[in-house]
Amino acid sequence: MQYHNRNLTLHTDATYCGWPLQFDKGPFYTEYLETLHRVIQQALHDDGRVFAFRFDLRFPLGWPVNAAADNDYVCRFFKSIKSKVAHNRKDQVHDTRVRYVWAREEGQHGVPHYHGLILVNAYAFNSLGRFDSEFDNMARRLQSAWASALGIPFEAATGLVETPMNATYEMTRDDLSGQSELFRRACYLCKAATKVYGDWVHAFGASVR
Repeated sequence: MQYHNRNLTLHTDATYCGWPLQFDKGPFYTEYLETLHRVIQQALHDDGRVFAFRFDLRFPLGWPVNAAADNDYVCRFFKSIKSKVAHNRKDQVHDTRVRYVWAREEGQHGVPHYHGLILVNAYAFNSLGRFDSEFDNMARRLQSAWASALGIPFEAATGLVETPMNATYEMTRDDLSGQSELFRRACYLCKAATKVYGDWVHAFGASVR
């Protein structure tokens, strides 16, 4: 498993642009930290108040490793979640872009999983809800989008989308403390460890605008 991509720059400091990092998880890649910082600032610039949340995506048990050899599935996931959010916001007062950052990592058996961060307008969405809720909410949209990306029924994706403890953050442009907390939490996606490179497969990606 490759630890360091020589085309990227290792960042070993305890902070980045003044924001604290999870130093025990480092080193990080400078280019990834720069992208994470950009996405957060773009969201705050456009929306003023931002709702952000962490989540993880996993493949079903026994999923062929070769079938997960590229990032087509995660690309389909974000395309689906953006479509679902746009459908929900149709004819609503507050609209939102879906901005995101994702990281691909591999465990000891070579099957990848993804860590993700999504940022939306907090006037449009301000909670995740529960996966087992009977009501339409963001958690169920995440599971539905991953099921769609994998081509499996919604119920079959139960447990494949996880939200960690304290997964949500809400902040404003002036809330530097909230921004600092989010950056520290999300910098985990930018760590060098457990990322694998080769065969032109990217280990990190983000929304452009």
